[in-house]
Amino acid sequence: MREQSVNDRRRAGHPEQRGRTEASRPQPQPKKKKPRRFYDYSLLFTIIFLTVFGLVMIYSSSSYNAQVLGQGPAYYMKRQGYIALAGFAAMLVISKMDYHFFAKFTIPAIVVSYVCMFLVNFTSLGIKVNGQKRWLGTRSVRFQPTELVKVTVILVLAVVITRLGKKIDEWRSWGMLIVLIAPLALMVMANNLSSGLIIVGIGFVMMFIACKKKWIFILSMALGAAVFIFAPMIAMGLEKAGILESYQLSRILVWKNPEAYPRDGGYQVLQGLYAIGSGGLLGKGLGQSIQKLSFLPEPQNDMIFAIICEELGLFGAISVILIFLFMIYRFMLIAGNAPDLFGALLVVGVMAHIAIQVILNIAVVTNVIPNTGITLPFISYGGTSVLFLMVEMGMALSVSNQIKLER
Repeated sequence: MREQSVNDRRRAGHPEQRGRTEASRPQPQPKKKKPRRFYDYSLLFTIIFLTVFGLVMIYSSSSYNAQVLGQGPAYYMKRQGYIALAGFAAMLVISKMDYHFFAKFTIPAIVVSYVCMFLVNFTSLGIKVNGQKRWLGTRSVRFQPTELVKVTVILVLAVVITRLGKKIDEWRSWGMLIVLIAPLALMVMANNLSSGLIIVGIGFVMMFIACKKKWIFILSMALGAAVFIFAPMIAMGLEKAGILESYQLSRILVWKNPEAYPRDGGYQVLQGLYAIGSGGLLGKGLGQSIQKLSFLPEPQNDMIFAIICEELGLFGAISVILIFLFMIYRFMLIAGNAPDLFGALLVVGVMAHIAIQVILNIAVVTNVIPNTGITLPFISYGGTSVLFLMVEMGMALSVSNQIKLER
């Protein structure tokens, strides 16, 4: 009878009791997988390559001068290497942090920047090197506060623009940013015009990306082009008015006609051009530069690109430029896929800094613009520069690490 009852239930389409019990049991939910996060290893390897290449070129360009000063041939390379290694470790730590954490340091960063620039410009703590007060500290341990200011401006603008949102197009917002940043930029320009121009350029690019009003930026670029064309006449007028220093005027005059000042301001420019011209297509070979043998002053600093051209030729120079272009492309990729506006603006600020500094350094070495003290990022000798550059790279990698990959 029981078997007949079961068969009758099956014919009627009713499941068995056992089937009902199993169907009613809650099924285990599949575990949610953590989203995969992107990390820009291409940018990381580019940073490593440029840093190592910079150490090689610092050794090549400075070994003779180091021995003349009674030091070992690797003196400058070792000093740069130690700081680059410390900066690289800091970069890796920063890159694994949530970049939103950096916003908490906005006010401390701007306060410290103002204090440092005040100490450099208006107290005896500012150290004068080659006639310019750009350093803070002691003769043995010192740093350039202008490098800190560059990072501060990127962070402050990213935070303020993000918080203002659509209000960034209002003139009141522009006035607030000018009041906040302009005094700092002016203090930098007082002794370091090139760094002041870089800071202004960073702000220009970040505001251009954030604002809908583009006409004022186009007008500014047109005005800048006019100033560039009529620079000598404008500089003479500013020098007579006491706004421009005499050494700054001489740099502009040398820029227009370096052959007229072969022993004075035009000496470094001419030696750099000789180095570039003598390199040819493939260069004289690594370590075979002639101009670094006391002809080109401090070739491991601002004029290292001239030594690259002389030793590695046009091929080496173009290769370096292409590597920097690839780095800028990676910045654009990260900024375009950043999780929010704050992250995108951080990367845009870093990208603007690198791009402007590379363009200005190469333009100075090739005498396209007047000679100013601008280092080539990651390659020129300068501990403070490479340390804060690594901090900026850590910030950019931190943004990349917050990008979630779709499965």
